[in-house]
Amino acid sequence: MKIHPSAIRLDASTACQLKCPSCSTTHGLISETLGSKFLKFEDFKKIVDSNPWIRSIELSNWGEIFLNRELLKIVEYAYEKKVVLSAANGVNLNMVREEMFEGVVKYQFNSITCSIDGASNETYKIYRKSGDFDTVIANIKKINEFKAQYQSVFPKLRWQFIAFGHNEHEIPLARQMAHSLGMEFYVKLAWDDFSPVKNKEFVGALTGAGVSNREEYQNKYEKIYLSETVCSQLWINPQINSDGRVLGCCVNYWGDYGNAFQEDLIGILNNEKMNYAREMLRGKKEQREDIPCTQCRWYKEMKKNSKWLFSRKRDV
Repeated sequence: MKIHPSAIRLDASTACQLKCPSCSTTHGLISETLGSKFLKFEDFKKIVDSNPWIRSIELSNWGEIFLNRELLKIVEYAYEKKVVLSAANGVNLNMVREEMFEGVVKYQFNSITCSIDGASNETYKIYRKSGDFDTVIANIKKINEFKAQYQSVFPKLRWQFIAFGHNEHEIPLARQMAHSLGMEFYVKLAWDDFSPVKNKEFVGALTGAGVSNREEYQNKYEKIYLSETVCSQLWINPQINSDGRVLGCCVNYWGDYGNAFQEDLIGILNNEKMNYAREMLRGKKEQREDIPCTQCRWYKEMKKNSKWLFSRKRDV
């Protein structure tokens, strides 16, 4: 079956000014393989113009989109072309040029997830190193001021709180603050044991999943946390790097399937290599060394336990 999604993921930035301890960008893994780059307006325009079937684009992944100096032009052009933009993966919102506060409202940027792991500057800075909690809150208020001015619900704002041992006590307060700022609130499980959760029952209740870390999640649900969401991106909203390399999913940073700025995107999404990767994720093909999934720990875990993608729901 030919893959022809209406949505893509196009990284606006692989650079970030923060130094979050668990982040691959902080450890230099992203700059080493994908480069520390920003999506150029002309490349964005090329993708949109050449692929009129694209109706929505997720701009956030490895870096901070607001560091991209051409972001306003990108947002304005997407609005003109009726392409819905989101930053659901997350932004840190520490450094925002003044014109962007009005820009994301005026040009109806659909949704922004703000990564805020604390309800005070003291707690927030433990993980979001080089960041400033008060600056982030002030920036959210500026966006809200323009939302009121334009009488707009866009962008919809979401407060994402990664639960750690050092910040779990502030989750209730953060939820209250999010509500007062007109934001949704979401508790996310940490990537690793940088700061292990202390009160597991308390945090487990707040995550809505009944677990306090990813190991507990895997033991309870017999799958890796968020794996279905991420791996299904090869079908639903494939990831493209800021330089055009088609990565398939938001986790992959070590291999690609072609370059969307140089080749036909639909051709890449349906080439032999991409189709083989999809069959691997469904357990229908053996692993192959030239397929990026082969190096992924999530694929390795699926293979180990024979818990293949879509095995629990209707096949695609």
